[in-house]
Amino acid sequence: MAKIFVIANQKGGVGKTTTTVNLAAALARHGQRTLLVDLDPQGNATMGSGIDKRTLKRSVYQVLIGLSDIVETTQWSEGGRYAVLPANRELAGAEVELVDFEERETRLKDALKLVDAQYDFVLIDCPPSLSLLTLNGFCAAHGVIIPMQCEYFALEGLSDLVNTIKKVHANFNTDLQIIGLLRVMFDPRVTLGQQVSAQLEQHFGDKVFRTVNPRNVRLAEAPSYGLPGLVFDPHSKGARAYLDFGAELIERVRAIDAAQRAARRPIHEPDDRPR
Repeated sequence: MAKIFVIANQKGGVGKTTTTVNLAAALARHGQRTLLVDLDPQGNATMGSGIDKRTLKRSVYQVLIGLSDIVETTQWSEGGRYAVLPANRELAGAEVELVDFEERETRLKDALKLVDAQYDFVLIDCPPSLSLLTLNGFCAAHGVIIPMQCEYFALEGLSDLVNTIKKVHANFNTDLQIIGLLRVMFDPRVTLGQQVSAQLEQHFGDKVFRTVNPRNVRLAEAPSYGLPGLVFDPHSKGARAYLDFGAELIERVRAIDAAQRAARRPIHEPDDRPR
């Protein structure tokens, strides 16, 4: 069964799409069958994967409103070596059209059931706002990965996002949990960044990933070439950090699975019968 994770942050400009694209490429490098779902009408994850959103005949929009099958809509990122359910500006219209659908918040979840056995990981790139599209991502996912910069305002946005996740967990998806927080665009020379990073570790403990992704110009340049940064310049600090992050995520998922199996294992009462 595929592990489905939303890459989400209600604050814009935090490297959310960069994280999704490069994590997908990193997981593929580690031998994981990976699907990237672009749920943002801007289609940046689609373009960053080397797929031209302007020439799409089918996209996630058609999948959500039932006009296309997820299998025939999925494309392949040659550079990243992962599958992509692409998006373009048509997706903005889904917000209005989905209102009339029954169970409109689970349209993506239902679509992904068809390909559950084909992938090890499904990564969903959401818009920065809490919309019906984002809600579809949360309802389809097993967990949330939160990329964030170590800045003051990022902490305020994180509080709002955690509250949103709690509400979705209570009302729509009881499987949803925070998988971890990823520190991105980190500059160790900035004192405030070090202080915020320490606060995150103190408050969230082992929910904070060990991997710290540095600010790196090569990651910023890569989308203009239609490539993940990990492929564009595999020797850059940013690429190596995302490769490490992919390995850490696989390790964390295995640990979570092991803990869940242990929790489900029946407890055998001691045998007090006379012998």
